[in-house]
Amino acid sequence: MGQLKANGKEVAHETEGDIVVINTCGFIDNAKEESVNTILDFVQKKEKGEVKKVFVTGCLSERYKPDLQKEIPNVDQYFGTTELPALLKALGADYKHELIGERLTTTPKNYAFLKIAEGCDRPCSFCAIPLMRGGHKSTPIEDLVKEAKSLAAKGVKELILIAQDLTYYGLDLYKKRNLAELLRELVKVEGIEWIRLHYAFPTGFPVDVLDVIREEPKVCNYIDIPLQHISDHLLKSMRRGTTHKKTTDLLIKFRKEVPKMAIRTTLIVGYPGETEEDFEELKQWVQEMRFERLGCFTYSHEENTHAYNLEDDVPEEVKMQRANEIMEIQSQISWELNQQKIGKTFKCVIDRKEGNYFVGRTEYDSPDVDNEVLIDAKAHYLKTGEFTQIKVTEAADFDLYGEPVSVEAILN
Repeated sequence: MGQLKANGKEVAHETEGDIVVINTCGFIDNAKEESVNTILDFVQKKEKGEVKKVFVTGCLSERYKPDLQKEIPNVDQYFGTTELPALLKALGADYKHELIGERLTTTPKNYAFLKIAEGCDRPCSFCAIPLMRGGHKSTPIEDLVKEAKSLAAKGVKELILIAQDLTYYGLDLYKKRNLAELLRELVKVEGIEWIRLHYAFPTGFPVDVLDVIREEPKVCNYIDIPLQHISDHLLKSMRRGTTHKKTTDLLIKFRKEVPKMAIRTTLIVGYPGETEEDFEELKQWVQEMRFERLGCFTYSHEENTHAYNLEDDVPEEVKMQRANEIMEIQSQISWELNQQKIGKTFKCVIDRKEGNYFVGRTEYDSPDVDNEVLIDAKAHYLKTGEFTQIKVTEAADFDLYGEPVSVEAILN
């Protein structure tokens, strides 16, 4: 979007224009289905003359371009994940290398995602990302600082660091895991108040990052670390490079080094060969670990992955039932942890107004996936995009309710 704007093109995000570029996901069945439905929807609009051209880019067209060209030929052109210059050319624009760090954001003005690396070198058996995104490639620290400064100048106050694997950051460029050093440079950027970490791989996690989280007030007490499972024989089959004991020890270290940290994880149920015993072990472990945030997916059998050679032997209804059981356990844990927040005051950012509520988040919550803090808009006026102190008055499973408190009230 930034490249197109620099070429004098009018660009809109998810509102009608006459040329449509669809950015797709090809990761798991649900995402592929959503991408294909969106393509079909716009091809239909093109046939009716509502749009002139439809271009498709991203992971789905990287992975399935020949199939898509055959099945949905009415798309003007398909582009893979590394073909940005070719896509821009098709749109009548030139790729400008000097625009590194310049972007148009599609998120609310107060936060932005900062991608620190592309691709992945991990051999996880169930994952198709290396097929679509290639090997791990870190973005140099100076480029990321430049992008962060540019975002801050536009009013962004929260950076959400993402990559297919944050843990690996820097190994290719600096010959060491360099996430801690990157964080120490990013906290110097004026205007940025929160920095949040998403998708840190557990194996080889650089523990010096914990020092930065503890010492730097701008780095949120939050980490997203996808653990996938805990049964040793499944972790081995998944090629995760870890064990039940190593994973648990790492989490204990997290809690010891950064006692206030909220840990988010994701799990996969229904992986080939997952027995009732494996699932019971997983349930027991989720109860013991009491994650602040947790998501659960059913296994998706992806062609050209290592696990595709295994028999997808857990029936779909069993997968769904197991996912529901995990989320029920988590719902209870989340409710209990939220009850402990009643009466406490938290610094919150106000993301938006929705119906009769202003919707905010604490540093322990990432947008779209975690808890939200709801404040009655009829009783209080708050500015979206601003930080404010909110006292929690009520708590549900995944939401908190609160009211703003004055600085005087906090001091007293």
